[in-house]
Amino acid sequence: MKEVGLFQKRAARTGVIRDFDSKSIGVRVGLVFIYIVCGIITLVSLFPVLWAFLAGFKDLKEFMSSSDIMPETLDFGRYAQTWTQLKIYRNYLNSVIHVSGSVICALLFNGLLAYGLAILKPKGYKIVSSLVMLSLLMPATIGIVPLFINIRHLHLGGFFTPLWFATGASAFYVVLFRQFFEGFPSSIIEASRIDGCSSLQTFYKIVLPLSKPICVVVAIYAINGAWSDFLLPYLVLGGSDWETVMVRLYTFSTHQTVTADALMRAVVFSMIPPIAIFFIFQKKLTENIVMAGIKG
Repeated sequence: MKEVGLFQKRAARTGVIRDFDSKSIGVRVGLVFIYIVCGIITLVSLFPVLWAFLAGFKDLKEFMSSSDIMPETLDFGRYAQTWTQLKIYRNYLNSVIHVSGSVICALLFNGLLAYGLAILKPKGYKIVSSLVMLSLLMPATIGIVPLFINIRHLHLGGFFTPLWFATGASAFYVVLFRQFFEGFPSSIIEASRIDGCSSLQTFYKIVLPLSKPICVVVAIYAINGAWSDFLLPYLVLGGSDWETVMVRLYTFSTHQTVTADALMRAVVFSMIPPIAIFFIFQKKLTENIVMAGIKG
């Protein structure tokens, strides 16, 4: 038994390819090939970010005339000057508020609807499910005009509320939640009802805590979508004190005094938070994505 335990620990530590597998020449050649392919994919993925970052060190003359990836000098003063000129620190805070509210609404409202369609199944749920699937066939740009008209009629412009509600009414997120909830054991739901939990209590206390993998996946999509969204925030928040980073980049680019190199540095500032979030939570995010895929 002791030897079996040691073997299991060694297998868990080495992964799919174990120690005795690496003694084979074919396995070694395959590993080298995999490492080379992964390295090439990594370089291709990071090249645009690296190019944009290094291009920010160039002045306007060098930026327009030189095609070399490396600048002549690494002058961080140019980035400091653009940061002062852009005044983007307030827009960073606005984008964080926008992203936070969007994630909460995406998890809460879409999760509740999927919970009703997958577990509660009230009368008429098939009609609602068909409408949700039908909305996936329509391009998102079709709803921009009626959505904006309704926002104006309801006097909701100038703040993030309509943006949050729009994220909380995503058919794509509903489908993701529903597919995950349909794999829930019915015994867990029945046990919560026997214990006296209402439908909402079952969702908040049992279903949602057990749905961390799919919640992380939806949160990733919501963060990326809310941070990079431009059109609807520009229509709703343009000209107010709540402009997001993307809206600020557009208004910054329209100034006649803004040069191409300064605009490139501004773009780099907008890429920093998503890249930082990815590197900080990379392991956790990939683990939850894999778990959600296995669960589905």
